[in-house]
Amino acid sequence: MARFDKIAVMEKIGSTGMVPVFYNKDVEVAKKVVKACYDGGVRAFEFTNRGDFAHEVFAEVIKFAAEECPEMAMGVGSVVDPATAALYIQMGACFVVGPLFNPEIARICNRRLVPYTPGCGSISEVGAAQEVGCDLCKVFPGDVLGPAFVKGLRAPMPWSRLMVTGGVKPTQENLEGWFKAGVYCVGMGSNLFPKEVIAAEDWGKISELCAGALQIIREIRR
Repeated sequence: MARFDKIAVMEKIGSTGMVPVFYNKDVEVAKKVVKACYDGGVRAFEFTNRGDFAHEVFAEVIKFAAEECPEMAMGVGSVVDPATAALYIQMGACFVVGPLFNPEIARICNRRLVPYTPGCGSISEVGAAQEVGCDLCKVFPGDVLGPAFVKGLRAPMPWSRLMVTGGVKPTQENLEGWFKAGVYCVGMGSNLFPKEVIAAEDWGKISELCAGALQIIREIRR
């Protein structure tokens, strides 16, 4: 069962404005990254379902987070079918994210009051997702659609809460472009976790990158 309900999860995502997106098959590396993000101020973390036995890694990491990162809402990403969503929800996932919109996943998540954030590439997809209860929709791929898509969508649909993922960078220029266009939050992956930093096990650098990005977001929102 999720440690945080839908309202609490949305508040964590909205208050920080950033959700790190990460996967590693090594349980210990994943634990260190989650803790580094937590130390940097992150309060919602998306572990992507990408490798073989990814759910087994998640099972260990979410138990670790409950002890070492008590205010962290752990979610799962790259979910494309309801069976996978149900599997991760059973392990305690606080939110579910996907690269596409599958209304059957919404049914599974709504039954347990777990937020579902589907990937949407058109205004019609966002509208359809909202109709089945998706409070937050993911604009994906962000580097293809661009901030103009977000601004254009929110003109006729200003109530929309959008998270952009894909091409988001922890820089003033990039983040300013997205937040001024109207995103609710950003999902950030490889640019927050440089391969050389992970290889060097420089967890302090990960914390620094997270803290820096969160500070930029706070300043933009003022």
